[in-house]
Amino acid sequence: MGLLEVKKLSLTLGGKKILNDCTVDFWEGHVHAIVGPNGAGKSTLAYTIMGLSGYRGATGDIVYDGKSILGLGIDERARMGITLGWQEPARFEGLTIKNFIRAAAKDKTIASIKDALEKVALNPDEYLTRAVDKTLSGGERKRVELASLLAMRPRIVLLDEPDSGIDVEALEKIFEAIHLLKSYGATVILITHSIAVLKQAEHAFLMCRGEIFDKGSVDKISGYFENKCIPCERTAISSSPEGN
Repeated sequence: MGLLEVKKLSLTLGGKKILNDCTVDFWEGHVHAIVGPNGAGKSTLAYTIMGLSGYRGATGDIVYDGKSILGLGIDERARMGITLGWQEPARFEGLTIKNFIRAAAKDKTIASIKDALEKVALNPDEYLTRAVDKTLSGGERKRVELASLLAMRPRIVLLDEPDSGIDVEALEKIFEAIHLLKSYGATVILITHSIAVLKQAEHAFLMCRGEIFDKGSVDKISGYFENKCIPCERTAISSSPEGN
């Protein structure tokens, strides 16, 4: 049994079946990766686990720490320690980075907030009073979001394309943050197209047409990238606005 168990989860959106009896377990304290072609259902699975609006009509079950959460709202799941890092982090006009991180932080002291920023290579003296808005680059917003997650200390972190919009230098800090989250006791689930991100995981799943098609070591699943998926008659489906 894992900390998080997805059991025969199915979801239909816009008349299309996006998740198809998807079953997968995530072990506590590990870094997992989910890979697969565009339209495989990866992001939809993450959004359904998080309980986002528009992804709440699933059948099957999602079991967290031995209890079903399928009927719970996103706020309830967040209070239980489940959180999502977006592929495209949100902007918040007028909200400072300091207050953005403090809102969800376990330790709300300024020292803790500064420490979280430093861990993602953002100088607190420069960034604390800046707004979480369009003045930040995509990479900066991604790192601010990760700083927030580090300060939050969640039990489960779903990261959707954590390398999106990140330059090479910042990417190393993203990887360090992923392993810091694990060191804090978090179970990390990476949704990715990137072999570099996949290599940060300890265990991986290959997803296709809304179900888990294969699983195993990172070395085993990395063959997907080398071979451009396993030859079969499957055709990927559109699973989310991002097509993941």
